[in-house]
Amino acid sequence: MKTNVGTATAAVASVTLLVLVGFDLTTPHISLVPLYPLSPLIACSVLPPARTAAFAVLVFAIAVLAHPWNDEPDFAQHVVRLVEVFLVSGSAVLVAAVRIHREDRIRRLTTLAEVAQRAVLPVLPAHARRTDIAYRYESATEDAVIGGDLYDCYHSRTHTRFLIGDVRGKGLAAVEQSARVIRAFRQAAGIHPDLEEVVEDMNDYLTGFFDDEEFVTALLLDTTDVTRPRLVCAGHPSPLLVRPDGTSEFLLTVPDLPLGLGDHYRSHPFEWQPGDRLLLYTDGLSEARDSHGAFLDLRELAPLLARGPIEEVLDHALAAVRSHVHRGELSDDAAVILLEHTPTGVEYLPEVGEHDWRSSLPR
Repeated sequence: MKTNVGTATAAVASVTLLVLVGFDLTTPHISLVPLYPLSPLIACSVLPPARTAAFAVLVFAIAVLAHPWNDEPDFAQHVVRLVEVFLVSGSAVLVAAVRIHREDRIRRLTTLAEVAQRAVLPVLPAHARRTDIAYRYESATEDAVIGGDLYDCYHSRTHTRFLIGDVRGKGLAAVEQSARVIRAFRQAAGIHPDLEEVVEDMNDYLTGFFDDEEFVTALLLDTTDVTRPRLVCAGHPSPLLVRPDGTSEFLLTVPDLPLGLGDHYRSHPFEWQPGDRLLLYTDGLSEARDSHGAFLDLRELAPLLARGPIEEVLDHALAAVRSHVHRGELSDDAAVILLEHTPTGVEYLPEVGEHDWRSSLPR
């Protein structure tokens, strides 16, 4: 895409120069030499310094040759115009160099944020009791700033709980807060018997780190007893329940306030049968738009998610999302978890090494 933009910009700069020179040649008593630097000025908006400098050199050379065909008796005036062309064209090269430097710096910071976020996001188990698990993190377009999307699973001898959330804000600050949300979840999920207490403990912990404009939307799910699951919605998009026949429904509840803004949270029971699947996601998925601005109806993904290995069907569903959005580029990051209620499952298995790195998360 960047190559196409660069080619188009070079073409516009070239055509601009040709038009100006052509007009200059056909109107000998009117000099357009002072306008020649428009060409490198157009080029510097997208092209690198070397290619911008090529336009600057070409423009200056043509300006030098323009004196005879402009039929100017005052050579001193021509020199003044050459100085003007030189200074403006040189400034265009300087602008291109500064722009490239800033773009490289932003790119490095974005890469750093992406690496930090990948380090924060945990590796989830493939199974937890009678629940199979698949998950993905879908990055937005190359030029988008990294977000605060997150997910986690707490699986022990006593509890199986899931978290998906989205921190308000972008960049490294959002990644840092994401790490704190995961730490808060880990601290609370293992000690509280009720899911409401887990969320309230998280809210109390996080409020001390959030300023007045910071919060995190979150959805927490408890499948410790898979026949009686419960969820808490803290201002987060509702999960999508998908049945084996391809039908689906959103598990709509009265949402509580996002973490950092509330003080009391309610859990809601729901029913799912063996073979049912539950899609948890952040708004990067639910707000995916096509070229006309139309949102994707996530229920259209249900037939893709209903049958087959959950790892494969999740990839197929995300490919369908990419095909819906303009140019296949998400405008925001998206975290996605797909859970399946299995007839039988694996009891608790120790998660070797999973807790070691979490001791370094921000406190």
